[in-house]
Amino acid sequence: MLRNAPKFYEVAKRIVEITQDSIIVAHNANFDYRILRTEFSRLGFDFERETLCTVELSKDLIPDQPSYSLGKLVRALGIPVTDRHRASGDALATVKLFKLLLAKDVEKSIIQNSIRKTPKLHLEPKLIDIIASVPSVTGVYYIHNANGDIIYIGKSKNLKKRINQHFTGTNPKSKKIQKQVAAVTYEATGSELVALLKESEEIKRNRPPLNRALRKRKFNTALYSFKDDNGYINLYLDKADGRKKAITTFSNRQSGKAFLFNAVEKFRLCQKLTGLYKTNTNCFSYGIDDCDGACIQEESKETYNTRVQQLITKYSYDNKNMVITDRGREVDERSAILIEDGVFKGLGYYNLNYQINTIKVLESIITPMEDNRDSKHIIQSYLRRNKKLKIITL
Repeated sequence: MLRNAPKFYEVAKRIVEITQDSIIVAHNANFDYRILRTEFSRLGFDFERETLCTVELSKDLIPDQPSYSLGKLVRALGIPVTDRHRASGDALATVKLFKLLLAKDVEKSIIQNSIRKTPKLHLEPKLIDIIASVPSVTGVYYIHNANGDIIYIGKSKNLKKRINQHFTGTNPKSKKIQKQVAAVTYEATGSELVALLKESEEIKRNRPPLNRALRKRKFNTALYSFKDDNGYINLYLDKADGRKKAITTFSNRQSGKAFLFNAVEKFRLCQKLTGLYKTNTNCFSYGIDDCDGACIQEESKETYNTRVQQLITKYSYDNKNMVITDRGREVDERSAILIEDGVFKGLGYYNLNYQINTIKVLESIITPMEDNRDSKHIIQSYLRRNKKLKIITL
């Protein structure tokens, strides 16, 4: 293989060009960097670059692994690898491992430290150059100032378009961003659900100064249930209250009412018992044969309550063990959102050729995330809007 390979001096100029203003990421980076510096030194060139080591990062972010060799580590994490111990195979495996480490680095220390390491980002870059570096993919973006600090976090189904809007906008927030921005980093998610969950958690975690509006709760209306004196389950909308157990939540009362009208039709429920038709007698739907008479006790409470319970089960994941799978960052990849006993545990990615057959394997690729009212609202809202999502019951 090496007999007809180019000599180092023949590729040295290209190596300098492709690593200019870059940080070299490698598995056991000290070894690779030492080899590069030695070869350049023989040519009389002082080669200096910043490096990041995926061995050290893995030990910090994925502790308690039996081995941190590249082959054993990627196999344990379900990262597919071909051509082991060949340049392309090892490099691609390292790229996939680094993406996983970036996802698990919830403090964003890798990105922020990398920005501080890179001198060019301390200068005022042209906005057009930043826009050109951002792809048109779904993901989360981080706007940094000259010190590398995150000043704004957002998500979009088209990152390039959204950044362009920030840089051409004339509202007060856009002007502040334009004045302070030194760099934009991003994380492609593939799935809008993953982007929504990451945006919500990382705004809370990093508290960027220009995200004040988004720190506020994203929902204010919730759907609740109770049994009336006749034993029928009633549904009603009210202000979201963490002390009460909600079936699902909505951004506003209007979207909640729209959901209820659809639910009445889909599950053949009573308008009176869902709070949509105020009356002391039968509801409007009963008069046109769209209600079976639960409003006037004509339909048995057992039959009616069965249909209400179907709605509650469908739109609430309390006490459920399941994985919500969605698009990944690449064609052969899927995202996974893990819910155990009704609690959101976190998210991650897996290759379509890698079978996830146990919770333990799934947990090894999952980045833990906080279960709170916001994450629950985001997941439930997304499930309502995307009815074709694949859900695996554990």
